[in-house]
Amino acid sequence: MKLYVTRHGETPWNVENKICGRTDVPLTTKGLAQAESLAQRAGELDIDLIVASPMLRAMTTAQIVARHCGVPVIADERLVEQDYGIFEGRDRSDPGFLANKRHFAFRYPGGESMMQMALRVYGLLEELHSRYADKTLLLVCHGGVCRIINSYFRDLTNEEFFRYYIDNCAMECFHY
Repeated sequence: MKLYVTRHGETPWNVENKICGRTDVPLTTKGLAQAESLAQRAGELDIDLIVASPMLRAMTTAQIVARHCGVPVIADERLVEQDYGIFEGRDRSDPGFLANKRHFAFRYPGGESMMQMALRVYGLLEELHSRYADKTLLLVCHGGVCRIINSYFRDLTNEEFFRYYIDNCAMECFHY
């Protein structure tokens, strides 16, 4: 299976540098343009299926790409962004958030740990491989989910995992 992974287009909370996990925010005008650009790039990749987070920012991005590529979109809850609990809506440079982000097995107070998120995302990756081994898929999700997917396919030090970042509508490719 060939697997392309992308993060949704820009949102108002990205512009404001806010922590955005489960808050369902739309794309900005720039985010919509990023999704259109992604659709142009994806149109050259022979994608068979798009699997997306059902959150508005990811689903809007996925639907723009799907219209351009003429492929179906399946929503999967396991691609929803991490639940950041009490840090939701705070500035991304919040010291408590950054400290918590370094502790992979520690739940964000009122939320979930990275290991909990990895459990659901890794399970999805294995299911997709089993079901679509001979297909090319595009996953449209979130920055935290992209971090987990990257760790599934690549060995990363804790520091590399912590520092991992993917731009809005940037795409990575993995062979499974």
